[in-house]
Amino acid sequence: MQGFLFKRLGQAFITIFGVATLIFFVQRLTGDPTYLLVPETATQADIDALRHALGFDRPLFTQFLSFLADLARFDLGQSVVQRVPVSTIIASRMPYTLMLAGGALMVACGIGIPIGVLLALYRDTAIARIAAGLVLAAQSMPTFWSGILMILVFAVTLGWLPPSSTGGLSHLVMPSIALGLLSMATFARITRAALLDELSKDYVRTARARGVRTTRLLFRHVARNASIPIITVAALEISNLLAGAVIVETVFAWPGIGQVTVQAILARDFLIVQGVVLLGAFVTVLLNLISDILYSVVDPRIMLEAKA
Repeated sequence: MQGFLFKRLGQAFITIFGVATLIFFVQRLTGDPTYLLVPETATQADIDALRHALGFDRPLFTQFLSFLADLARFDLGQSVVQRVPVSTIIASRMPYTLMLAGGALMVACGIGIPIGVLLALYRDTAIARIAAGLVLAAQSMPTFWSGILMILVFAVTLGWLPPSSTGGLSHLVMPSIALGLLSMATFARITRAALLDELSKDYVRTARARGVRTTRLLFRHVARNASIPIITVAALEISNLLAGAVIVETVFAWPGIGQVTVQAILARDFLIVQGVVLLGAFVTVLLNLISDILYSVVDPRIMLEAKA
Protein backbone atom coordinates (compact mmCIF):
# COMPACT_ATOMS: atom_id res chain seq x y z
CA MET A 1 0.00 0.00 0.00
CA GLN A 2 2.84 2.40 0.84
CA GLY A 3 4.50 1.80 -2.53
CA PHE A 4 1.19 2.44 -4.27
CA LEU A 5 0.75 5.73 -2.38
CA PHE A 6 4.32 6.91 -3.01
CA LYS A 7 3.95 6.17 -6.73
CA ARG A 8 0.70 8.14 -6.93
CA LEU A 9 2.15 11.03 -4.89
CA GLY A 10 5.18 11.16 -7.20
CA GLN A 11 2.93 11.28 -10.26
CA ALA A 12 0.82 14.04 -8.63
CA PHE A 13 3.95 16.11 -7.88
CA ILE A 14 5.24 15.77 -11.46
CA THR A 15 1.82 16.75 -12.84
CA ILE A 16 1.58 19.88 -10.67
CA PHE A 17 5.16 20.86 -11.57
CA GLY A 18 4.35 20.42 -15.28
CA VAL A 19 1.17 22.50 -15.01
CA ALA A 20 2.99 25.29 -13.12
CA THR A 21 5.78 25.33 -15.73
CA LEU A 22 3.26 25.44 -18.57
CA ILE A 23 1.28 28.29 -16.98
CA PHE A 24 4.44 30.35 -16.38
CA PHE A 25 5.88 30.05 -19.91
CA VAL A 26 2.56 30.32 -21.78
CA GLN A 27 1.87 33.63 -20.06
CA ARG A 28 5.32 34.91 -20.98
CA LEU A 29 4.93 33.76 -24.60
CA THR A 30 2.06 36.22 -25.04
CA GLY A 31 4.50 39.12 -24.56
CA ASP A 32 5.61 41.41 -21.75
CA PRO A 33 2.96 41.15 -18.98
CA THR A 34 3.73 44.75 -17.97
CA TYR A 35 1.73 46.07 -20.94
CA LEU A 36 -1.36 44.23 -19.61
CA LEU A 37 -1.19 46.13 -16.34
CA VAL A 38 -0.65 49.75 -17.36
CA PRO A 39 -3.28 52.16 -18.73
CA GLU A 40 -3.07 53.32 -22.32
CA THR A 41 -1.91 56.77 -21.15
CA ALA A 42 1.12 55.39 -19.28
CA THR A 43 4.51 56.76 -20.27
CA GLN A 44 7.56 54.63 -21.07
CA ALA A 45 9.03 55.66 -17.71
CA ASP A 46 5.91 54.37 -15.93
CA ILE A 47 6.11 51.08 -17.85
CA ASP A 48 9.81 50.63 -17.04
CA ALA A 49 9.23 51.40 -13.35
CA LEU A 50 6.41 48.85 -13.08
CA ARG A 51 8.41 46.23 -15.01
CA HIS A 52 11.32 46.65 -12.58
CA ALA A 53 9.01 46.60 -9.51
CA LEU A 54 7.45 43.31 -10.64
CA GLY A 55 10.77 41.76 -11.64
CA PHE A 56 9.86 41.32 -15.29
CA ASP A 57 13.15 42.92 -16.38
CA ARG A 58 15.14 39.97 -15.04
CA PRO A 59 16.20 36.99 -17.25
CA LEU A 60 13.32 34.59 -17.94
CA PHE A 61 15.01 31.61 -16.26
CA THR A 62 15.66 33.70 -13.13
CA GLN A 63 11.99 34.68 -13.07
CA PHE A 64 11.04 31.00 -13.40
CA LEU A 65 13.25 29.93 -10.47
CA SER A 66 11.82 32.78 -8.37
CA PHE A 67 8.31 31.69 -9.37
CA LEU A 68 8.97 28.08 -8.26
CA ALA A 69 10.56 29.24 -4.98
CA ASP A 70 7.54 31.45 -4.22
CA LEU A 71 5.20 28.59 -5.14
CA ALA A 72 6.98 26.25 -2.72
CA ARG A 73 6.19 28.80 0.03
CA PHE A 74 2.55 29.05 -1.17
CA ASP A 75 3.30 32.64 -2.22
CA LEU A 76 1.27 33.38 -5.36
CA GLY A 77 2.36 37.00 -5.63
CA GLN A 78 0.47 40.21 -5.02
CA SER A 79 -2.54 41.53 -6.90
CA VAL A 80 -1.46 44.50 -9.00
CA VAL A 81 -4.89 46.14 -8.74
CA GLN A 82 -5.87 45.42 -5.11
CA ARG A 83 -2.32 45.45 -3.67
CA VAL A 84 -3.19 42.38 -1.58
CA PRO A 85 -1.50 38.94 -1.65
CA VAL A 86 -3.25 36.63 -4.12
CA SER A 87 -3.33 33.83 -1.52
CA THR A 88 -5.25 36.14 0.84
CA ILE A 89 -7.81 36.98 -1.85
CA ILE A 90 -8.29 33.31 -2.77
CA ALA A 91 -8.52 32.24 0.88
CA SER A 92 -11.21 34.85 1.58
CA ARG A 93 -13.34 33.67 -1.38
CA MET A 94 -12.69 29.91 -1.10
CA PRO A 95 -15.34 29.19 1.61
CA TYR A 96 -18.09 30.57 -0.64
CA THR A 97 -17.02 28.46 -3.62
CA LEU A 98 -16.69 25.33 -1.48
CA MET A 99 -20.16 25.97 -0.05
CA LEU A 100 -21.59 26.33 -3.55
CA ALA A 101 -19.75 23.27 -4.90
CA GLY A 102 -20.90 21.23 -1.89
CA GLY A 103 -24.52 22.20 -2.48
CA ALA A 104 -24.23 21.39 -6.19
CA LEU A 105 -22.62 18.01 -5.41
CA MET A 106 -25.52 17.18 -3.06
CA VAL A 107 -27.95 18.01 -5.88
CA ALA A 108 -25.94 15.97 -8.40
CA CYS A 109 -25.49 12.86 -6.23
CA GLY A 110 -28.75 13.10 -4.27
CA ILE A 111 -30.87 13.21 -7.42
CA GLY A 112 -28.63 11.73 -10.12
CA ILE A 113 -27.71 8.42 -8.46
CA PRO A 114 -31.32 7.49 -7.46
CA ILE A 115 -32.50 8.34 -10.97
CA GLY A 116 -29.72 6.15 -12.38
CA VAL A 117 -30.84 3.25 -10.16
CA LEU A 118 -34.44 3.83 -11.29
CA LEU A 119 -33.40 3.79 -14.94
CA ALA A 120 -31.50 0.51 -14.48
CA LEU A 121 -34.14 -1.35 -12.47
CA TYR A 122 -37.18 -0.21 -14.48
CA ARG A 123 -35.70 0.03 -17.97
CA ASP A 124 -38.12 -0.13 -20.91
CA THR A 125 -40.98 1.11 -18.72
CA ALA A 126 -42.92 4.40 -18.73
CA ILE A 127 -41.21 5.46 -15.49
CA ALA A 128 -37.76 4.98 -17.01
CA ARG A 129 -38.74 6.89 -20.16
CA ILE A 130 -40.01 9.87 -18.12
CA ALA A 131 -36.86 9.86 -15.95
CA ALA A 132 -34.66 9.62 -19.06
CA GLY A 133 -36.49 12.60 -20.56
CA LEU A 134 -35.87 14.67 -17.42
CA VAL A 135 -32.18 13.74 -17.45
CA LEU A 136 -31.88 14.70 -21.12
CA ALA A 137 -33.63 18.04 -20.47
CA ALA A 138 -31.27 18.81 -17.56
CA GLN A 139 -28.27 17.94 -19.70
CA SER A 140 -29.46 20.12 -22.58
CA MET A 141 -29.82 23.35 -20.59
CA PRO A 142 -26.76 25.63 -20.43
CA THR A 143 -25.88 26.59 -16.86
CA PHE A 144 -26.28 30.34 -17.39
CA TRP A 145 -29.71 29.85 -19.02
CA SER A 146 -31.10 27.61 -16.25
CA GLY A 147 -29.77 30.09 -13.67
CA ILE A 148 -31.46 33.10 -15.31
CA LEU A 149 -34.67 31.08 -15.79
CA MET A 150 -34.79 30.17 -12.10
CA ILE A 151 -34.24 33.81 -11.09
CA LEU A 152 -37.14 34.92 -13.30
CA VAL A 153 -39.51 32.21 -12.02
CA PHE A 154 -38.66 31.68 -8.34
CA ALA A 155 -37.30 35.12 -7.40
CA VAL A 156 -38.96 37.70 -9.67
CA THR A 157 -42.36 36.06 -10.39
CA LEU A 158 -43.04 33.90 -7.30
CA GLY A 159 -40.79 35.70 -4.81
CA TRP A 160 -39.93 32.44 -3.04
CA LEU A 161 -36.13 32.75 -3.11
CA PRO A 162 -33.62 35.64 -3.09
CA PRO A 163 -32.28 36.38 -6.59
CA SER A 164 -28.60 36.84 -5.71
CA SER A 165 -25.78 37.31 -3.18
CA THR A 166 -25.41 35.48 0.18
CA GLY A 167 -27.20 35.56 3.54
CA GLY A 168 -28.52 32.10 4.38
CA LEU A 169 -29.42 28.69 3.04
CA SER A 170 -32.21 30.17 0.90
CA HIS A 171 -29.54 32.08 -1.07
CA LEU A 172 -27.76 28.78 -1.80
CA VAL A 173 -30.71 26.87 -3.31
CA MET A 174 -30.87 28.26 -6.84
CA PRO A 175 -27.08 28.52 -7.44
CA SER A 176 -26.62 24.92 -6.22
CA ILE A 177 -29.35 23.59 -8.51
CA ALA A 178 -28.08 25.60 -11.50
CA LEU A 179 -24.53 24.35 -10.97
CA GLY A 180 -25.50 20.75 -10.17
CA LEU A 181 -27.95 20.03 -13.03
CA LEU A 182 -25.37 18.97 -15.61
CA SER A 183 -23.52 16.80 -13.09
CA MET A 184 -26.83 15.28 -11.99
CA ALA A 185 -27.43 14.07 -15.54
CA THR A 186 -23.90 12.65 -15.74
CA PHE A 187 -24.29 10.74 -12.45
CA ALA A 188 -27.64 9.33 -13.63
CA ARG A 189 -26.20 8.03 -16.92
CA ILE A 190 -23.06 6.55 -15.35
CA THR A 191 -25.00 4.90 -12.51
CA ARG A 192 -27.45 3.37 -15.01
CA ALA A 193 -24.66 2.02 -17.22
CA ALA A 194 -22.66 0.63 -14.28
CA LEU A 195 -25.68 -1.11 -12.74
CA LEU A 196 -26.85 -2.58 -16.05
CA ASP A 197 -23.36 -3.97 -16.63
CA GLU A 198 -23.28 -5.62 -13.19
CA LEU A 199 -26.88 -6.87 -13.39
CA SER A 200 -26.03 -8.74 -16.61
CA LYS A 201 -23.26 -10.82 -14.97
CA ASP A 202 -23.48 -14.49 -14.03
CA TYR A 203 -23.28 -14.03 -10.25
CA VAL A 204 -26.39 -11.83 -10.35
CA ARG A 205 -28.33 -14.38 -12.39
CA THR A 206 -27.23 -17.13 -9.99
CA ALA A 207 -28.30 -15.08 -6.96
CA ARG A 208 -31.67 -14.37 -8.53
CA ALA A 209 -32.14 -18.06 -9.32
CA ARG A 210 -31.52 -18.77 -5.64
CA GLY A 211 -34.33 -16.37 -4.72
CA VAL A 212 -32.26 -13.40 -3.46
CA ARG A 213 -34.45 -10.30 -3.47
CA THR A 214 -33.53 -7.42 -5.79
CA THR A 215 -33.06 -4.91 -2.96
CA ARG A 216 -30.68 -7.21 -1.04
CA LEU A 217 -28.83 -8.07 -4.25
CA LEU A 218 -28.47 -4.42 -5.17
CA PHE A 219 -27.14 -3.10 -1.86
CA ARG A 220 -25.03 -6.09 -0.74
CA HIS A 221 -23.39 -7.15 -4.01
CA VAL A 222 -24.02 -4.98 -7.06
CA ALA A 223 -23.55 -1.52 -5.51
CA ARG A 224 -19.96 -2.18 -4.42
CA ASN A 225 -18.87 -3.48 -7.82
CA ALA A 226 -20.66 -0.66 -9.66
CA SER A 227 -19.16 2.07 -7.48
CA ILE A 228 -15.77 2.30 -9.27
CA PRO A 229 -17.02 4.18 -12.37
CA ILE A 230 -19.15 6.37 -10.08
CA ILE A 231 -16.03 7.27 -8.03
CA THR A 232 -14.24 8.16 -11.27
CA VAL A 233 -17.08 10.41 -12.35
CA ALA A 234 -17.30 12.01 -8.89
CA ALA A 235 -13.63 13.10 -9.06
CA LEU A 236 -14.11 14.58 -12.53
CA GLU A 237 -17.43 16.22 -11.71
CA ILE A 238 -16.11 17.99 -8.60
CA SER A 239 -13.44 19.56 -10.83
CA ASN A 240 -16.13 20.51 -13.34
CA LEU A 241 -18.27 22.02 -10.57
CA LEU A 242 -15.38 24.25 -9.47
CA ALA A 243 -14.80 25.32 -13.08
CA GLY A 244 -18.53 25.88 -13.69
CA ALA A 245 -18.72 28.07 -10.59
CA VAL A 246 -17.26 30.92 -12.70
CA ILE A 247 -20.55 31.22 -14.62
CA VAL A 248 -22.94 30.53 -11.74
CA GLU A 249 -21.20 32.94 -9.35
CA THR A 250 -21.41 35.67 -11.99
CA VAL A 251 -25.13 35.07 -12.65
CA PHE A 252 -26.07 34.97 -8.95
CA ALA A 253 -23.50 37.56 -7.73
CA TRP A 254 -22.05 34.87 -5.47
CA PRO A 255 -18.78 36.16 -3.93
CA GLY A 256 -16.63 33.10 -4.62
CA ILE A 257 -13.45 32.39 -6.57
CA GLY A 258 -15.33 32.36 -9.88
CA GLN A 259 -16.55 35.91 -9.41
CA VAL A 260 -13.11 37.20 -8.38
CA THR A 261 -11.60 35.44 -11.44
CA VAL A 262 -13.97 37.25 -13.80
CA GLN A 263 -13.18 40.56 -12.09
CA ALA A 264 -9.44 39.85 -12.37
CA ILE A 265 -9.75 39.06 -16.09
CA LEU A 266 -11.64 42.31 -16.73
CA ALA A 267 -9.05 44.26 -14.72
CA ARG A 268 -6.15 42.37 -16.43
CA ASP A 269 -4.87 41.34 -12.98
CA PHE A 270 -3.13 38.26 -14.35
CA LEU A 271 -1.47 37.16 -11.09
CA ILE A 272 -4.90 36.40 -9.62
CA VAL A 273 -5.86 34.46 -12.76
CA GLN A 274 -2.56 32.57 -12.55
CA GLY A 275 -3.19 31.73 -8.89
CA VAL A 276 -6.73 30.49 -9.59
CA VAL A 277 -5.53 28.29 -12.47
CA LEU A 278 -2.80 26.79 -10.28
CA LEU A 279 -5.34 26.16 -7.53
CA GLY A 280 -7.68 24.46 -10.01
CA ALA A 281 -4.85 22.21 -11.24
CA PHE A 282 -3.89 21.31 -7.67
CA VAL A 283 -7.50 20.46 -6.73
CA THR A 284 -7.91 18.31 -9.86
CA VAL A 285 -4.70 16.37 -9.16
CA LEU A 286 -5.68 15.95 -5.49
CA LEU A 287 -9.15 14.62 -6.41
CA ASN A 288 -7.65 12.12 -8.85
CA LEU A 289 -5.23 10.98 -6.16
CA ILE A 290 -8.10 10.48 -3.70
CA SER A 291 -10.11 8.55 -6.32
CA ASP A 292 -7.10 6.27 -6.98
CA ILE A 293 -6.87 5.52 -3.26
CA LEU A 294 -10.62 4.83 -3.11
CA TYR A 295 -10.27 2.41 -6.05
CA SER A 296 -7.79 0.34 -4.08
CA VAL A 297 -10.09 0.37 -1.04
CA VAL A 298 -13.16 -0.73 -3.03
CA ASP A 299 -11.28 -3.24 -5.20
CA PRO A 300 -7.82 -4.32 -3.87
CA ARG A 301 -7.08 -5.99 -7.24
CA ILE A 302 -6.43 -2.51 -8.69
CA MET A 303 -3.55 -1.95 -6.28
CA LEU A 304 -2.12 -5.37 -7.07
CA GLU A 305 -2.32 -4.64 -10.81
CA ALA A 306 -0.49 -1.34 -10.23
CA LYS A 307 2.28 -3.16 -8.35
CA ALA A 308 2.63 -5.65 -11.19
